[in-house]
Amino acid sequence: MKAKEYPVSVFHALRLSMLPARKLREVSDNNLPVIVSLTSIPSRIHKIHLTIRSILAQARQPEKIILWLHEAMKGTLPDSLTRLEGDVFHIRFSPLTCSHKKLIHTLQEYPDKIVITCDDDFIYAPDWVYQLYREHLKYPESIIGNQTRYIRYDEHGVLLPYKSWTYPDKEAVVQEKVLPIGAEGVLYPPHCLSEEVTDIDLFLKLSPKADDLWFKCMSLLHGTVSRQASSPPRKAIPVIGTQTVSLKKENVHRDKNREQWQTLTDYFNLKLDRTTV
Repeated sequence: MKAKEYPVSVFHALRLSMLPARKLREVSDNNLPVIVSLTSIPSRIHKIHLTIRSILAQARQPEKIILWLHEAMKGTLPDSLTRLEGDVFHIRFSPLTCSHKKLIHTLQEYPDKIVITCDDDFIYAPDWVYQLYREHLKYPESIIGNQTRYIRYDEHGVLLPYKSWTYPDKEAVVQEKVLPIGAEGVLYPPHCLSEEVTDIDLFLKLSPKADDLWFKCMSLLHGTVSRQASSPPRKAIPVIGTQTVSLKKENVHRDKNREQWQTLTDYFNLKLDRTTV
């Protein structure tokens, strides 16, 4: 978290904390036909109410928010979180400890719904859901990411380190290499992923620490296009004190994303364009 983000984070945390839970639990009469689905870990459980509050307080509320937690957390949840439960926000439990549970269970229970995934350590802008949904109306068959990377190879077709997965000039973009990143929000239209997406044994074997890569692979197998949102909302605000435990430290800094993507590519024999752009 950058130093300049601290005052902004404190301000919005206080603002959201002052909103009455009773008011946030009310069902909006102009909600959007989407489900927001996310997960969390014990080290963030006393902070995640801020993320949930920011989603409940959207200008256009989703019809449902589902937080998937590991079943060992039953009976340990803070009142700051449980008091937000109601007709919109639901807490569910899973035997899985991996981050893939943010999406796979919701896909199983609501296969015909639009699902937006997000992270548990951000405060989202009031138009966050609406902007993603508006983009969906332009490209109803595509996966939309507010934040994306671009899978890149060197001149010999060898996968580059994850930190080098940056965009070329816009006119050179090969759409299949666009990788949605979960942090800022990703919208999945119904039936956009391979049926193998919920194969727990397989994703724990191939990409146990990289749900974004697993979902990207499943979209390629299904022939679904991924897109960078053309008009993303204001960037999400990090919540102070949530980065003690983070997959980013292992996946990015130790380049585990490259390793797991190579494993997925080899296993499924993915034929991505391996030009340098």
